[in-house]
Amino acid sequence: MPSRSPAKFARTQPEPPRAVSISAVTLATGDMARAVRFYDALGFPRSRGGPQDEFTSFAVGDGSLNLMTAADPPTGFWGRVIFHVTDVDAFYDRVRRAGLNPDFPPRDADWGERYFHLRDPDGHDLSFARLLKQQSE
Repeated sequence: MPSRSPAKFARTQPEPPRAVSISAVTLATGDMARAVRFYDALGFPRSRGGPQDEFTSFAVGDGSLNLMTAADPPTGFWGRVIFHVTDVDAFYDRVRRAGLNPDFPPRDADWGERYFHLRDPDGHDLSFARLLKQQSE
């Protein structure tokens, strides 16, 4: 009887489920009107809610940035939300024209992105970035 190759008859294991994208990030705010003004100034299109609502969503590509009112929002460093933008320097200029103060001007990182950081009125740390290869395109 001819020998059979184990690879030929081996059952393939199904790929385990995995996360493939972020659908939404939800941030707590103690002042919805102030938070909405901030994200409106960044040019994020509002898809639901507004200054007087308990919950507001902004469209970010295929995902959403959500804000929810919290009586006691968390304080201190919790992490960072990173937004990829089409042009880091132009987005930085927009932020400055809106009267907002980023932590530093755009810079190139050794991991291959151009980026800058900004905190929202509730202290959430935001980063706006683009891969250096894409920034020059």
